[in-house]
Amino acid sequence: MLKSLQNQPLRCCFQFHHSGAMLKSPNRLIFLRLQHSLLHNPGLIQDKIYPMKTALFFFSLLLLSSCKQESQTETKETPPNIILIMVDDLGKEWVSHYGAEDISTPNIDALAKSGVTFNNVYSMPQCTPTRVTLLTGQYPFKHGWVNHWDVPRWGAGAHFDETMNPSIGIAMKEAGYTTCIAGKWQIDDFRVEPDALLRNGFDEFCMWTGYESGIEASANRYQDPYIFTKEGSKTHKGAFGPDVFKDFIIDFIDHNKKSPMFIYFPMVLTHTPFVNTPTDSATDNLGKHKAMVKYTDRITGEIIQALENAGIRDNTIVLWTTDNGTTGAITGKRNGLKVQGGKAKTIEPGISVPFIASWPGTIKPNRISNALIDFTDFYPTFLDLAGQAVQREQTINGKTYEIDGYSFKDVLLKNVDESKREWILGMGGGNNAALTQNGVENQYLFRDRVLRNKKYKLYINSNREPEAFFDLLQDAEESNNLIDSLNSEERKSNFKQLYEVIATFPEKDHDPKYLPNPSQAWDVEVTEESQLWKK
Repeated sequence: MLKSLQNQPLRCCFQFHHSGAMLKSPNRLIFLRLQHSLLHNPGLIQDKIYPMKTALFFFSLLLLSSCKQESQTETKETPPNIILIMVDDLGKEWVSHYGAEDISTPNIDALAKSGVTFNNVYSMPQCTPTRVTLLTGQYPFKHGWVNHWDVPRWGAGAHFDETMNPSIGIAMKEAGYTTCIAGKWQIDDFRVEPDALLRNGFDEFCMWTGYESGIEASANRYQDPYIFTKEGSKTHKGAFGPDVFKDFIIDFIDHNKKSPMFIYFPMVLTHTPFVNTPTDSATDNLGKHKAMVKYTDRITGEIIQALENAGIRDNTIVLWTTDNGTTGAITGKRNGLKVQGGKAKTIEPGISVPFIASWPGTIKPNRISNALIDFTDFYPTFLDLAGQAVQREQTINGKTYEIDGYSFKDVLLKNVDESKREWILGMGGGNNAALTQNGVENQYLFRDRVLRNKKYKLYINSNREPEAFFDLLQDAEESNNLIDSLNSEERKSNFKQLYEVIATFPEKDHDPKYLPNPSQAWDVEVTEESQLWKK
């Protein structure tokens, strides 16, 4: 390098500076001073105060330092890879980092220690409402999926229509990301819509089909799983479903590590049926559940190791959460208290889910956050992390949608403990809907819901009336209803704050009428006449 610079040493260095490629290292000031001295005192070189070789060598070091600094800066400015791992049916009482006493989850715990652990995050109480809320950034009363529907079972128009709702996959693809999904989708029948995942913005996919009427093998998500890819649906004999999905993601990471990746991993674990895993076995449901949780932890660790092996862990934010609480058939122990699974209920074990975020070198490790976040917030946060403008109205494929969520990027990156929220929401529970002549319709015009701030939680019934009010800091088990005991200014003001939010919600929940899919032989017979049975 010295030899190549001998004929034009000063011109090369000076042109580098004046071209605008400013040094961003601590040596910049030294460089500028040397530049000034050499420009205005060329005799310094002639008098051998700075011999030419020494000057060239020094400038070379400075240039190399500058290039290194510039490269590091560019790396930091590159949009991060984003991986969302969402476990199926698992509450905080089954994550040892959250105080679980009946299980050890070392890989999940290590992920938590490397980043930030959140205490106040709300999902919806069941699979489908949570998944659609995450996908759209909208509350169920807006996107209409208030109830739990295993769509492939029903037909008769029941499916997710990405033209009526925003889709985070499409948004991330438009942001320049290569996208991937593996695991459980549940809101389209792939027999009828084999392009559903492509339409929703996912370049690659490997999915359990969900139970498809007329295809007995499709019920299998664990042993001999029935899985849908670009090649179609088939049984993977001798395989364990969670491993198939995990290996697909690891392969995707390996082949796409040079471009920004968005990976959505909605696990099939730990949803029923309870099964033994390749590493643990039991004869009872509790033992099988524990085995499934351990395998969930194992897979989490393997995904993190794959990022390390690919050399991209430091530019990857990993978010780990669950779609709702544990099934009610399982009881665990957390922080000295027995906790029955709260799935399908709006009690805290049903919707206050574990959430961990890790980005080495960017997110401060060993943090605990009490910021208020719900599942509408993931959509705008992903866009914000991708460097995209985040607004209440998002335009996708030329169509504008209103989202409900707020970005919590600042909570992640700036070490603050306040989100942009004063409340979070969960709604629904039981499957109060029917298949009518108009497709799937919700039974209630206004579905029950809960709102909470950092301390208090308010239950609202289907008549828009307050039903229960709890001080969660004093009464984590929600055993003391304060609705008739608003005898302090603090209680009154918090009740008023939460109750006034109800007035901002639509009078009726949205009940979208999707363009029906063509009739199929497996469609369930429509027995309800539209609207007549609604409450």
